[in-house]
Amino acid sequence: MRVGVLTGGGDCPGLNAVIRAIVRKGVQEYGYDFIGFRDGWRGPLEGETVPLSIPAVRGILPRGGTILGSSRTNPLTTEHGVRRIKDNLAKYEVDALVTIGGEDTLGVAATLSDEYGIPCVGVPKTIDNDLSATDYTFGFDTAVGIATEAIDRLHTTAESHMRVLVVEVMGRHAGWIALHSGLAGGANVILIPEQRFDIDQVCAWVTSRFRASYAPIVVVAEGAMPAEGEMILKDESHDSFGHVRLSGVGEWLAKEIERRTGKEARTTVLGHVQRGGTPSAFDRWLATRFGLHAIEAVRDGDYGVMVALRGTDIVRVPIADATARLKTVDPALYAEVGVFFG
Repeated sequence: MRVGVLTGGGDCPGLNAVIRAIVRKGVQEYGYDFIGFRDGWRGPLEGETVPLSIPAVRGILPRGGTILGSSRTNPLTTEHGVRRIKDNLAKYEVDALVTIGGEDTLGVAATLSDEYGIPCVGVPKTIDNDLSATDYTFGFDTAVGIATEAIDRLHTTAESHMRVLVVEVMGRHAGWIALHSGLAGGANVILIPEQRFDIDQVCAWVTSRFRASYAPIVVVAEGAMPAEGEMILKDESHDSFGHVRLSGVGEWLAKEIERRTGKEARTTVLGHVQRGGTPSAFDRWLATRFGLHAIEAVRDGDYGVMVALRGTDIVRVPIADATARLKTVDPALYAEVGVFFG
């Protein structure tokens, strides 16, 4: 049995922990061979591989990024993409493919498995925590920890200068990072994509904070939108999956707050800092468990499924179900934190 492994989409803390767990259990308990495909779906498209063995995965548990590389390649929009993948899997005698990624990477895996009979098992990865079939994705906890530490640090500089600091965090169209880090970091305003914000209300909260002799911190998710108008973007280019590259709302918000309140405002865009570095203990634990259960699914011949966290249990769900809709912040959950605004 030879198993291929790939990591697609944006990089994420914990990817190496998954690879390590898959290889360790697959070799030690099942006697499988492994081959890694480079740079997401580009690897099986182009036939670019790296060897995977127990020596190759030693020492990678605490490392960020992915030893296999990643990309946002979409083989379904590439000429003869499916045929090329099938040919390369046959060339390297790959019997099954473990695909580690978010909605786009796993969406391709679902199509290849359900429509073309390519045996795939999925592992949910995204710092955005927006896959609906799992309670948590690995990478999210690390991203929240990084954002929270940044907010903690920004409180002191904001208060030293008595200025507004706007912190833009990732999350695309889900506000989980903003909500968790904003609440943990003591932000005075948290803005998420799931609920359009009223700029006048934001300015009122900011002004209220200054009246109490404190400098406000505003945390805004990159996909948040004002009640009037459209999504604010610095770059309107798209990736191969048709997604626009988000960012720009933080800068816009700081300018609007300064113009409307007369208070000095600055923006900090955390960006890819949230993706990098050492994964948290929770993400190492979750990623490792996902890897162990993914290779069990391969052993069972249970393809077209994704491993998912439900409570403390790892379960299997159809990949298609996991990518059918985004998991977004419930309005009631967002309303809970409103008491801290202003």
